Amino acid sequence: MTDHASPSAADLGDVEWRKSSYSGGGESQCVEVAELSATAHNRIAVRDSKRPAGPMMTLSARAYVAFVALAVDDDM
Repeated sequence: MTDHASPSAADLGDVEWRKSSYSGGGESQCVEVAELSATAHNRIAVRDSKRPAGPMMTLSARAYVAFVALAVDDDM
């Protein structure tokens, strides 16, 4: 996978973050995602909900699907 790490979620400005439906039920495993606009080449941003201003990564839709598959299988 060739995807880009971004310095922080704050650099995205006002995007709408939501808790991923794939997050675990407990507060310790909450992942938030934001769909980025066409100007960001339709990428998906992912961050830790406990660190909203902290680091995040952006993924293509294809890479996000692979990321979720690994997380669901608990291979990470």
